[in-house]
Amino acid sequence: MNDAQLAASLAASAGEILLAIRRCGLISGKALGRAGDQAANELLVHALREQRPDDGLLSEETKDTAERLARSRTWIIDPLDGTREFAEGRSDWAVHVALVVDGAATVGAVGLPALGTILRSDQPAALPPLGTPPRIVVSRTRPPQEAQQVAEALGAEMIAMGSAGAKAMAVVRGEADIYLHSGGQFEWDSAAPVAVAAAHGLHCSRIDGSPLVYNQPNAYLPDLLVCRAELRAAAIAALARVSR
Repeated sequence: MNDAQLAASLAASAGEILLAIRRCGLISGKALGRAGDQAANELLVHALREQRPDDGLLSEETKDTAERLARSRTWIIDPLDGTREFAEGRSDWAVHVALVVDGAATVGAVGLPALGTILRSDQPAALPPLGTPPRIVVSRTRPPQEAQQVAEALGAEMIAMGSAGAKAMAVVRGEADIYLHSGGQFEWDSAAPVAVAAAHGLHCSRIDGSPLVYNQPNAYLPDLLVCRAELRAAAIAALARVSR
C-alpha cells in the first residue's frame, strides 16, 4: 500500500485498540490513558518499523534519537492525542499518523475513533460554508489569551474542545473556522492534523504566519494556526496586533 493508505490503515487499527481498551472497563482514570498510549504506540511503532524500515520515526511515546535527522522521510505519530479526554469517556481525542518529507508534513491521517471517522490527506473533501460569525476552537482546559483577543477582533465565537487533532479536524469538518494554539506543543501534536488540513485547502502555519518545519532536532513546536483561507490575513493581522 502507498504511504497515505498506510497512514490511514494504522490510524484505524490504533483506534480499534483504543476503543477496545476503553470498553473493557477494567481500568480507569490515568491508568486507562497510560494503557491506551502504550498499546497504540506499540502497534504503530512495530508496523512502521516493519513496513517502512528505511524511514525515520518520531513518537510522543518512544524515546527520541538523532537517527531520524539523517532521513528525508520521517513518520511522526501521536498514538493517543487527548489522553485526558480518552480516559474521561469523551469523543474529542485522536490518533495521529504523519509522514514528513524534507521538513514538510506531506501525508497524514487523523483518526477520530469515538466518532467512527478518519480524515486523510489523500481524500480531501469540499469544505462546508464559512461560519457566520466565525468560530474559533480552543482548548477546553487552557484556552490561550490570544484566542480571546482574536475572537474579539474578528467578532468570532469560541468553542471549547479537547485534543489538538480533534480541534484541527473540527475546522476540516466545518464545525469551526479557526484553530490557534500558543501554549506550547510538539511536532507530534500537529504533523498529521496539518497534513490533513492543508490537503483540504486550509491555511496552516505558525501564529506569525511563518512555515511549520518538522523533523527538527528539538521537537518542540510551540504554536499553530489552522484556519479557513478566507480568514488567514485577518487572523494573522489580529495576532500581530496582540503580540505588540
